[in-house]
Amino acid sequence: MKNKAYFEFYKGHESDQFSFYRIPKQLMKDRRFSALSDAARILYGLLLDRLGLSARNGWIDENDHVFIIYTIEQIREDLGWGRDKAINALAELDSRKGIGLIERVKRGLGKPDIIFVKNFASGAVDGTPDDEHEPENGPKSPSCRKTIDCCSRTTTG
Repeated sequence: MKNKAYFEFYKGHESDQFSFYRIPKQLMKDRRFSALSDAARILYGLLLDRLGLSARNGWIDENDHVFIIYTIEQIREDLGWGRDKAINALAELDSRKGIGLIERVKRGLGKPDIIFVKNFASGAVDGTPDDEHEPENGPKSPSCRKTIDCCSRTTTG
C-alpha cells in the first residue's frame, strides 16, 4: 500500500458517534446463505436499513408487507459499485434468479421496481413460502396500488 494514512485511536465516548449498516451474522454463518457473495450480503444490510425507513413512512401494502424503492443508480451511488455489480447483487437476492431474500415488482412506465425484503430468519428449509404473498404478480388490490403509487413520487424509502 503506497499511501498509508494516519488514523487516531477511538476514545471512550467517540466509539458510538457513527451510524452503521447492520449485516445479520446469520448471513455469514448459516449454510443456507453460503453461496451469497459478500456484495449481496452488504446489499441486503442496506435493504434492511431502508426497510426500517419505509416502515416509518408507512410504505406498507394491503398484506401488511413493508416495501422499499431502491434503484440501481441509488445502489451504485451508496456503495460505489458499477452497474453490473449492483445488478448481480440484486439478482443473487431475488426470488426469480437468486436465493429469494427479496421479491421485486416491476411497475413499468419507467418507474423503479418495488422491492419486498424478506425476513432472513424466517426462511423455510424445504422452500415452502412462509405466506401467500406473491408480489411478482403485482399489487392485488386498489388499496395496495394507491399506496404504491403514492410512494412512487419519491425514492427515499
